[in-house]
Amino acid sequence: MRDITTPKEKLLKKIRKALLEKRDNPYPNVEDLPHYPQPEELPEVMFAEQFTAISGQFLFCEDEVQFIENLLELAEARKWHKIYCWEPDLQAILDRFEYPYYSTDKDFEEAEVGFTLCEALIARNGSILLSNGNMAGRRLSIYPPVHIVLAYTSQLVVDIKDGLKLIKNKYEGNIPSMISNVTGPSRTADIEKTLVLGAHGPKELFVFLLEE
Repeated sequence: MRDITTPKEKLLKKIRKALLEKRDNPYPNVEDLPHYPQPEELPEVMFAEQFTAISGQFLFCEDEVQFIENLLELAEARKWHKIYCWEPDLQAILDRFEYPYYSTDKDFEEAEVGFTLCEALIARNGSILLSNGNMAGRRLSIYPPVHIVLAYTSQLVVDIKDGLKLIKNKYEGNIPSMISNVTGPSRTADIEKTLVLGAHGPKELFVFLLEE
């Protein structure tokens, strides 16, 4: 009897058979293979170069005193008065130096600056990993026109996979429901092909890197 099975049916039959058969992964270590050559520069230098290249503003601070001095100088120059900060660890630093801030969401629609911590800094592309796993939640890094991030040198990693490992270890498997990879200020070029900053979020993004 002549086989009247169509080529499509034969192909689907092979696929079903392959799915039913359990096979060992022929490339079990593929995720551990390096995708880029090892960087020649320090992660701090690499991040600063990549971050400023995408319109981010970077400040390195040797200690908390220098951090507060830089913050005061920046706030005075920009005439910022409504800086919102909701994370206890960050509030503790500001409290030590009696730096004023808003600790609640009162009059949040008038916020000028959202001040947060982060999960990691990705040196390879100058991006910042944020999550809603802390008191800053989802709003503070998105709504105000200026977003300031305080990060530590221990949070600097080369690639995004290393940043995700930091998050996994920090939260011990209870991964936050939102993880954002922020690369520079919010932007779009959809309006008459003109680059517009602050299109869907903060138009300015600062990173203060504090040495531990």
